[in-house]
Amino acid sequence: MISDVFIRRPVTSIVISVVILLIGTISILNLPVSQYPDISPPVISVSGIFTGADAQTVEQTVATPIETQVNGTPGMAFLQSNSTSDGRMSMNVTFEVGTNVDIAALDVQNRVSVAEPVLPEQVQRLGLTVRKRNPTILMVAGIFSPQGSHDIKFLDNYANV
Repeated sequence: MISDVFIRRPVTSIVISVVILLIGTISILNLPVSQYPDISPPVISVSGIFTGADAQTVEQTVATPIETQVNGTPGMAFLQSNSTSDGRMSMNVTFEVGTNVDIAALDVQNRVSVAEPVLPEQVQRLGLTVRKRNPTILMVAGIFSPQGSHDIKFLDNYANV
C-alpha cells in the first residue's frame, strides 16, 4: 500500500509534502484575482477637525455644507456622517458596486473643494482629508453550530474571545 511507502521512507514523504506546498504557493500567487467581480461597494472617507467645537457646531458648520455638496455625486448609494464632541467630523460616501473608486474619489474631492470656502477658517487651515477605503474583506472566517446546539450569542462570544 502507499501508506507503507511513506512510513518506510520519511524523507520521501517530506520532500513530496514540500513540493506540494511550493506548487500551492505558486498557484495562489498566479490566481487571476483582478478578474473576480466586485462584491463590496467602494467607500470614500472624508474627515476634518474643528478644534474646540462641540458635536452640534461641527455638524452645523462643517458636516452639513459638505453633505450638501457631496450629495448627488454620480453613482452614490448613500452617505453617512458622524460629528463628535472633540471636534472631529467623519463622513463615509458609499457608491454602487462597480463604480470606479478613483473617479468617485476625484468627484468627492472636487465637491469637498467647492464646500471649503463656507467652512470655518480653522477647518480650512487644518484641511479636510479625502481617502479611498477598501472594505473588500467581508468575512475572514465563518463560525456556525453544525447541530444547532449553540445560539448566535454563544458563537459571537466564542469568536470574540
